[in-house]
Amino acid sequence: MPKTETEVQDVKRAGLSESEMRERLLELVFGGDRRVMGDFVRTVAAGIPDDTAVVVRGSAITGLRSGNWAPFDADGPGTSDIDLTLVGNDILKLYDREKGFYISGVHSKPLGDAHPDIAPELLPLRRRLIEIVGRPVNIQGTKDWIMFFREHVMGQPYLTLVGKVADE
Repeated sequence: MPKTETEVQDVKRAGLSESEMRERLLELVFGGDRRVMGDFVRTVAAGIPDDTAVVVRGSAITGLRSGNWAPFDADGPGTSDIDLTLVGNDILKLYDREKGFYISGVHSKPLGDAHPDIAPELLPLRRRLIEIVGRPVNIQGTKDWIMFFREHVMGQPYLTLVGKVADE
């Protein structure tokens, strides 16, 4: 049975509720503009294989960078990136088998400025997302059990934008 909006908002991931992460993302990345956030989400959903979930991790939902704990956009407007993780099996087929993975076939490197050639089919989507938000967007692919590990073992929250991660 689908979750009601109240149930979705009450879900906590590594100590943060989905509702507070969604509001933080809306304010920090989209300047409070729900229309722009909706365009971003629709664009991602249209550019990925079926049965792929889309989650946001990192400072866009926590408000603080990992490591130095600097605030989101501490270096000026548009300087912090968005860390998208695409969760599923088919998405991993789009990453280069030789240079695109931390764990081969399981957990990719992020497609971004540091690794611009690891998922050529995702480059048009990345460019469009960057246009929408006016900041860097990194796109990583992974299996659902990695998300479970990141949340429950590493204490890293994530916000689901599209689809469903297996442990939800």
